[in-house]
Amino acid sequence: MENIFNPAELVEIGIEKEKKRRDFYAAAAEAAETDELKSLFRKLSAWEEEHIRRFSEIRGMVEDHPAPESYPGEMGDYMRALVSDRLYSGYDPAEWSRDLKDPRRALQKGIGFEKDAILFFQELAPFLSGPGREIVGLLIKEEKDHLVYLSRLAGRFSE
Repeated sequence: MENIFNPAELVEIGIEKEKKRRDFYAAAAEAAETDELKSLFRKLSAWEEEHIRRFSEIRGMVEDHPAPESYPGEMGDYMRALVSDRLYSGYDPAEWSRDLKDPRRALQKGIGFEKDAILFFQELAPFLSGPGREIVGLLIKEEKDHLVYLSRLAGRFSE
């Protein structure tokens, strides 16, 4: 099986994932029942919008070289599994936000998004060099900061 993904396509997939996270947070802000949560989800949506902008800068920096594989198609299989996970299946931000009146559930969904972003960016980094890799490194750090932030907030709503 041939590797069907190239680094530029992976960057595009990353942008689409960022857009889904942004839209989810915006919908969650609209559905939130407290000003505190509305503010939180608006902030998270704005952070994702900034990531979309920065990720778009990376598009022109990718090197188009295949990754070493231990069997033909290994990288394609792995990347397909990475980008087509269940986290985004049946994605509809408005529907999700209706189901997320519970602050803890909303925060847990956000934590899942942040973990997904970290994993995706870490796997994309080897395809980049110089400035592109540096930007992805900064994005990984920001996503980790978001993960810690959300985890601490979720702890406030534990049962």
